[in-house]
Amino acid sequence: MEANGLGPQGFPELKNDTFLRAAWGEETDYTPVWCMRQAGRYLPEFRETRAAQDFFSTCRSPEACCELTLQALGMEVTMVPGKGPSFPEPLREEQDLERLRDPEVVASELGYVFQAITLTRQRLAGRVPLIGFAGAPWTLMTYMVEGGGSSTMAQAKRWLYQRPQASHQLLHILTDALVPYLVGQVAAGAQALQLFESHAGHLGPQLFNKFALPYIRDVAKQVKARLREAGLAPVPMIIFAKDGHFALEELAQAGYEVVGLDWTVAPKKARECVGKTVTLQGNLDPCALYASEEEIGQLVKQMLDDFGPHRYIANLGHGLYPDMDPEHVGAFVDAVHKHSRLLRQN
Repeated sequence: MEANGLGPQGFPELKNDTFLRAAWGEETDYTPVWCMRQAGRYLPEFRETRAAQDFFSTCRSPEACCELTLQALGMEVTMVPGKGPSFPEPLREEQDLERLRDPEVVASELGYVFQAITLTRQRLAGRVPLIGFAGAPWTLMTYMVEGGGSSTMAQAKRWLYQRPQASHQLLHILTDALVPYLVGQVAAGAQALQLFESHAGHLGPQLFNKFALPYIRDVAKQVKARLREAGLAPVPMIIFAKDGHFALEELAQAGYEVVGLDWTVAPKKARECVGKTVTLQGNLDPCALYASEEEIGQLVKQMLDDFGPHRYIANLGHGLYPDMDPEHVGAFVDAVHKHSRLLRQN
């Protein structure tokens, strides 16, 4: 440690690296835990602050990362209250791809994101690691084609069946935009990266293996190569494919140190499926936080018993919901720390 308490990049020294060590597969004194959800959707004080400010300046979420990337590609994005990101002019025909901008310039237009990451890393003062993230190519494609959210993704899937070549072209463009964006996050101070394939569940195994998995693999491979080329230290990478239980074995071999699980996957079966070469992350049902604090503790204990103490990061199986009690979130975190320490004593 340097005399001024700063690390080699000028950031404060990390005082708690438990999450990073678990991600790399190293043993830890307790199980690290974190929750996925932008503060603007969950914490009351952030919701109040956000009302007076521009959405993109206050919200960093998987959805926001999708929006930011697509904005920089030249697509107009609006935020519709109660609905989420909306694209007034979605991609409808193959020739619409021509209006997308060069993916290599995307990262250069997202400087304010990188500045926010650097500032956050400094303000964290080494208390916990900082995780960067982005939407995966297929998930980004669904926003671009659907024009926003969808219960069926029928328009995006129509592209896969009717325009497979154009679909691959679009997914390549998105991969080429994502890679420098993620590398830029690491250069700005992110100490781990999570890729969200939020709409994996709309694809069956065949479509997933053809249109999602290859690009998930490419992102990991290219990010790691570019980090090496830039002289940046490697960071653990997490892939979270919601409802992608049918592809766990493939995801475990996709080049990521951590595979995130939603709450529909049994921990023991997931471990049998992926083996011992990756860390698992998850997977308490987010709605379990509506239970009493005592029951939350019991559910956490069962989850930790099922996953075991090694190669595991505790999390919910998806994000927090806006109406959840922060006290119950605290009870979840406390229970993980308490029971994981006890588990290691047995």
